Formats: sequence, structure tokens, C-alpha cells
Amino acid sequence: MTVRNVLFVMADQMRWDAMSCANPGLPIATPHLDALARRGVRFDRAYAQGATCGSSRASFYSGRYVLSHGARYNNVPLSLTTPTLADHLAPLGVGTHLIGKTHSVLDTHGAALLGLAPDSPAAALRADAGFRRVVRHEGLVPIGSPNEGTTPYDRHLRAHGFDAPNPWHDLANSGRRPDGTVVSGWTMDSGPLPALIPDELSETAWTTNLAVDFMRDQGDTPWCLHLSYIKPHWPYVVSDPYHAMVDPADLAAPNRSVAELGAHPATTAFQQMRISRNFSDDTARSGVHTAYLGLIAQLDFHLGRLWKAMDELGRTGDTMIVFTSDHGDYMGDHWLGEKDYVHDESVRIPMIVVDPSPAADATRGTVVTEPVESIDLIPTFIEALAPGASGAGPTTSDNWLEGRSLLGDLAGRPAAERVAISEADYGFREMRDQLPGCALRDLRVVSVATTRWKYFEHELFEPQLFDLDADPGELVDLGTDPGYTHVRSELEGVLHDWRRNRLLDPISHARRLSGPATGAVVDRGIPIGFRDGAELDEQRAHNRSRSKGTPP
Repeated sequence: MTVRNVLFVMADQMRWDAMSCANPGLPIATPHLDALARRGVRFDRAYAQGATCGSSRASFYSGRYVLSHGARYNNVPLSLTTPTLADHLAPLGVGTHLIGKTHSVLDTHGAALLGLAPDSPAAALRADAGFRRVVRHEGLVPIGSPNEGTTPYDRHLRAHGFDAPNPWHDLANSGRRPDGTVVSGWTMDSGPLPALIPDELSETAWTTNLAVDFMRDQGDTPWCLHLSYIKPHWPYVVSDPYHAMVDPADLAAPNRSVAELGAHPATTAFQQMRISRNFSDDTARSGVHTAYLGLIAQLDFHLGRLWKAMDELGRTGDTMIVFTSDHGDYMGDHWLGEKDYVHDESVRIPMIVVDPSPAADATRGTVVTEPVESIDLIPTFIEALAPGASGAGPTTSDNWLEGRSLLGDLAGRPAAERVAISEADYGFREMRDQLPGCALRDLRVVSVATTRWKYFEHELFEPQLFDLDADPGELVDLGTDPGYTHVRSELEGVLHDWRRNRLLDPISHARRLSGPATGAVVDRGIPIGFRDGAELDEQRAHNRSRSKGTPP
């Protein structure tokens, strides 16, 4: 059966190794994600292009590197004219819909230049990254904001008898100590406590229910649904019984070395941040980590409900399913908290792709260990929905998309050796306070991952290099070791070529408008520099024959 629909599932802040199929030592089981991996291909070395929600999702949604799309951090918008997933699938007759989070914002500057009212339907569509909104749920509702207590999820909780000024925070994302004290999920001491709502009313359960209802209502109309869960992102609190599913004694030791402390200016600045200091405290970290894993176990359970509903609705056989995450979470590894940098804990992401077509039967249950990138997904969707095509309509992959389709991997035709690029602008965080005098534009790092090596290039500081064969935890920095000069030089060259291709051969309108140079001025009605009319007539005849595909 051919692919008619795409279910594009994204968790938020879920590490690549937080599935039992990727990490047998994980103290939770993820049977439904494991089952999905057996039905498709798991890409073990998938990388996000950005290290934060906003930058990473902008790459997922545009199919472009962060350097290309420019949305370098949270709340930095994609340009109003950047085509997104929805724009690429529309020429194929596939509507692209959203349930959950995008972290996208409107390019208000571009809207003002075009005279587009911010509250217009067109502006609302671009604010949602081009998705047709079913329900948008960002999860993060700042306390005291105008939207506090007014989201669709707040209304859902109130409809089930759970009322509060801000039900999302006060009930769904808070816990209660035995003495009755309520603890906010924004603080690390909430981790061991159960949420104040039952599992069936959790954000994860509600989001899943919306997806089932959506698929039930579509009939035979082709669709792409971006099902974007807010969890296991902060706040780290989860409903009973998931809050107590992991014994802290069963947690793996943090992946860190004393030698990393103070070893590099950028990571030292990160290690000095409050959140990193707190996550370096094993007691504080363990309570949060157990809640984090409980949120993943909860997500896995509800994904199992979703897979079952798809079977019952007859959608399993004609829907490509992708499961991934926008980035990971340090969780104390390398003496760090949160993300914002480019170790594997932050930018290596889970990725499972299930192609229901017979061409993918031979690879079901296999694992690809070569690096792949998040920007590879849009070309994969296009080729799956329009076999033999890498793009359609006015926004073909040659013009805009920078990733490569994974359909060959799904059919047992792996591509040649690949690399993966990730970027982080760490100057947006308090790290900048630890590096006084440094301009924001200079506090950037770009990494390139190959099969064996991981190389970090900085604007201001010495590079970092890790031998993933000998040191998969990225603990031994070879960035200044004279014995690895040749390796660094080679990887510097990879980044140089990558950067040159982005800046000197931009994938943009310029390439779309470029055509065969010979005789192009004649086609545009500006026949400059011909000797005489006979020469001009000869060129016109050549152009006519070329357009018909016949010899001149």
C-alpha cells in the first residue's frame, strides 16, 4: 500500500537514549516505542540542527539549517517568506495540521513590511509555521501572563471539575507533599511528587485523544498531522503511578568527568550557571530524573493507545509514522543542566520512521548507525507522498530544502557516509554573564558529527574534538591535542565547505530564478551584445529547440 498520510510525532526535550530499544539499561520500559521501531527503522545517530526548541523546530519545519533560516533561538521567528512543511506538501494535495506545540512565532517585522495585519488569518497561519491549527498547546504558560488559565487545556481541566486560577500550572504541573504543601513543577523538588490530576487528564492523555479524534474525522482525505507533545519537557512532574515508577537507586550514574570542570571556556561558563550547579547535585538531579523518565513512560503508554486507534481506524496501512524529539536534556551529564550546547545529550535525538509500503518490508526492525539530520524528514515526506519526486510545485527540494530523503534507507539503499551539523547560540543564556565582553554573535558553537568523530568549532575559543569510538560519552577533549591535528583539519574543512555552500550558494529565490546561462538574456527580452540580427535569430532558434527538448 502506498503512503497517503503522515503522522509526524514529536516529543519535547526527549533524549535519544530514553527508549528501551535504544538503551537496554534504561530503568523504564517503552514497549510501544519499541514496537514502533520493530515496524520501521530506528535512526540511532539522528541529530537536531538546533540545541533549543525554537531553533531546532525551525529546522524541522523549514528543512533548513539554522545558519540558513536564521531563527537562532526561542522566540526568534522564521522569515515570513520561508516555505515550511505545509507549503511543500500543499502542491501534493496534502493538508498539514497541528495538535500541540510548535514554539513558532510570527515574523512581525516581515508582516509589517507586507502590510499584513498581525490578527489576520494569513498572519495566524504563519505564526503557526504554516500548520492548520487543530489545537495549539505550547504548554509553557508564564505565571501572570494575559493567557494564564485560558488555554484549551485549562478549559479541558475545568470541564472535568479541576478548577484553579491556572489549572495547567496549579494542578497539572504541581505536586503536593504529605503535609499538604503544594510544590510547583518549575522547581526541582517537585520531581518525586505526583501531579494533582489523574493520568487520564494529563496533557499527554488529552493530546493523544485529540489526535484520535482528528484521524477519525478525516475520512479519505490525505493529511499530515504534526502531533507535538509538550512532555517530557519542564515542568518535571507526572501523574500517579508514573511519579514512582523509577527507584532513584536504579538511575545510571551521570556521564561526567572531573577533568571536564573548568577545561574549556564555553563549557565552564555553562557549568557555572545556576541550573547546571543544581543538576550537578545528585540528590536534586535524581528526583527530577525519575519524574523525567516517568513522563516518558506515560508518553509511551498513550502512544500505545494511539497505535491501537490507528489500527481500528484503518490508518496503519497507509500512514507513514515518524517519532522524534526536538532536542535532548543534559540531566546533569557533563555537569550541565537543560540543553543549549552540542554534546549528544542535547542534540542527538530519537528517530523512528515507519514506511507502510512493501518497499520497506526488508528493513523493518533494523537500525541505521550513520548520522542523519532532522532536516531530512521533509524530503522523506515529499518522496513518500509523491514517489519518484524530491519536491513539488514552486518550492522543490532543489530550491529550498537542505536535507536528503531517508526513503533509500527505508528501502535498504543506504546513502554514502554522511555527517550531521548542529548549532547552538549559548550567548542567549546566563553563560554570557560568565564571559564578559563577548558579543552575542560570537557566543556560538557549531558541531559536525561523523561516524567516528564529533568536532565543535567556536567563534572565540579553541575547538573541541571527541573520538566517539574510544569515547562515546564525549568526556576526553582532544581539541588541542597535537596528535589529532590532521583530524581537526579535516573536520574544519567539512565545516568550511558546509558554511561556504550556505553563504555562497544560497538555497533561495536566486537558485529558483536561475536558468541556463546561454541565451538567457534573449529569453528575458534583453538581447545584449549580439553582432547582428542573424546571430540573434540563430540564438532564438537554439533557445526554442532547447525548450522543446530537441537538438538545435
